Amino acid sequence: MYNSQLPTDGSRVPKSVSMNAGTGIFVEKAERHGNERIRVLLKSFGLRTSLIRLKVIDALLNAAESERNLGVRGVHTYLLDLDIPLSFLSVREVLKRLCSEGVITLNPDKSYSLHPQAIAILYSESGSDASLKA
Repeated sequence: MYNSQLPTDGSRVPKSVSMNAGTGIFVEKAERHGNERIRVLLKSFGLRTSLIRLKVIDALLNAAESERNLGVRGVHTYLLDLDIPLSFLSVREVLKRLCSEGVITLNPDKSYSLHPQAIAILYSESGSDASLKA
């Protein structure tokens, strides 16, 4: 079955390490729970959930919490550091699509950030304070 999120240059994606003695089970559950609010966000904007959208929004959330700005190259590097093999062009296209749908905004310095409405949806869903609104 074709997977559009895998590289198409003929290279193989390395197989992930199998979970030993249940150590990865808790990490997987925590990640899934963390992604749930991003899934709700995407659904509220009428978008389907995909791995690349989840990871791109997660990268922007982490950058905002660290008070950093990320452009296309920064998001791409963040994803590569997580061993997520996505092309630069794929990341750029996802950012453009999320921007056109109003989920994120393109700042004057060519960095991306979550739209205030998206932040409100994320933090109203999780019950956290909306400290990123500022």
